[in-house]
Amino acid sequence: MSTSILVVDVGTSGLRAAVVRPDATVTALHYREFVPQSPFSGLVEFDATEMARLVLEVAHTALAEAGPVAAVGITTQRASTVLWDRSTGVPLGPALGWQDLRTVGECIMAKAEHGLALAPNQTATKAAWLLKTYVGDEQALAARADNLCIGTVDSWIAWTLSQGTLHVTDHSNAAVTGLADVLSHDDIRWHERACSVLGVPISMLPTLVASSGIIGLATALPGSPPIASIAGDQQASLIGQSCVRRNMAKCTFGTGGMMNVCLGESKPVSAERSRNGTFPIVGWSQVAHDASHLVTWGAEAIMLSAGSNVEWLRDDMGLISTAEESDAVARTCHTSDGVVYVPALLGLGTPHWDYGARGALFGLTRGSTRAHIVRAVLEGVAHRGADLLEAIESDYPNVSVPEIRVDGGMSRNPTFVQALSNATNRPISVSPITEATTLGAAYLAGLAVGTWSNLQEIESLWSPHATVDPQSNYDRAAVRAQWERAVTRAAGWITELSSLDF
Repeated sequence: MSTSILVVDVGTSGLRAAVVRPDATVTALHYREFVPQSPFSGLVEFDATEMARLVLEVAHTALAEAGPVAAVGITTQRASTVLWDRSTGVPLGPALGWQDLRTVGECIMAKAEHGLALAPNQTATKAAWLLKTYVGDEQALAARADNLCIGTVDSWIAWTLSQGTLHVTDHSNAAVTGLADVLSHDDIRWHERACSVLGVPISMLPTLVASSGIIGLATALPGSPPIASIAGDQQASLIGQSCVRRNMAKCTFGTGGMMNVCLGESKPVSAERSRNGTFPIVGWSQVAHDASHLVTWGAEAIMLSAGSNVEWLRDDMGLISTAEESDAVARTCHTSDGVVYVPALLGLGTPHWDYGARGALFGLTRGSTRAHIVRAVLEGVAHRGADLLEAIESDYPNVSVPEIRVDGGMSRNPTFVQALSNATNRPISVSPITEATTLGAAYLAGLAVGTWSNLQEIESLWSPHATVDPQSNYDRAAVRAQWERAVTRAAGWITELSSLDF
């Protein structure tokens, strides 16, 4: 009998299916590009029906290549929101991506009038907008309350794989929607007041389930394997890099950047953003022997643009022809020769949360070259990584991160990884696969069906692609002080946006 796990992994710009073996090797990986549409600036939409079709396509193809599996794991982008008809399974309109900003005004009003701290990249106001736009007023909602489903992408994928049997989401995804009450009770549940204020009926929301545990059958797939895990992408990456004990940390450098630290079973005191701009998260949850849920908590710090800065060098500035070339170009000079780049193309996230900050190059001279600028961009993203680490350790004084594990496209750039090690003064361990999300979803499903016995076994599976230590001759104090001056000058560039606080 197979002990392998099929993983469906839906990202922001593409989706994949792969089979993970008990030795943590990834096989039968099949990928399809799936880029959201942006009809106007600030609007991000996608076709959920096409997403479902592509998910089934890659899942069937992976199984045809790899053979039967013991279970299915699901990991997806978080907070993107889908509204569909329960009886037909047809979406009522385009789904809203997590980057969509059309509900900025609603977030401001929710805070001013109701004291709800919501951000436009959360599900809460997206769900309210979809219901108001495609269903109507309170009376229209009441008439269709039993026949509509609203959920995040993981909910939509579980619905698709189960052929409409399951309308579920796990605690890691629910906790970042803005609609969940994660602290007031012994268990995590939907937030009755928030749902009422926003006009989102709880009856339309998915049932909350553990991240790891058998949920139902994927009847749309050959053999109807059980769906045994659901997790948000960043949480899946955390466990996918075997960060299963307190103080273990990872940072994913994709289009943006996310640092997460495992906090263990200690429940946070607040569900809102902390003083230094970090957020508490549910890392994952498991079903205990008494059927209760064991929750592993974490902290999250956010970089709004990471790899997008390398894309800017390539696509807009023409300084490199491929993302990979940035390493070779940067290596032609030993330092940036005083050039500093602040990667604030979309503003600054943790710890500043300044949406009006903008990208900036400082220290240019007549002698500055293409190589200096490329190196400065890589080093600037690395310094933002150091900012995230410092923010987490400031918000959680009992946390001390011994090393940082990294995945995402930039993790394969040696110049960047060395710069990150220097800036953080920590060893950097590079994930054996670029997308650790796939491994994480597999681990959570495998724990539920016996492929792996416990979290200690998951920890033992870590085998880094490379480990890089800080350089002994790096004057970190002086460089970080210069970095802080540069950030101060890039901040508040568009004052109207800088005044926004979610």
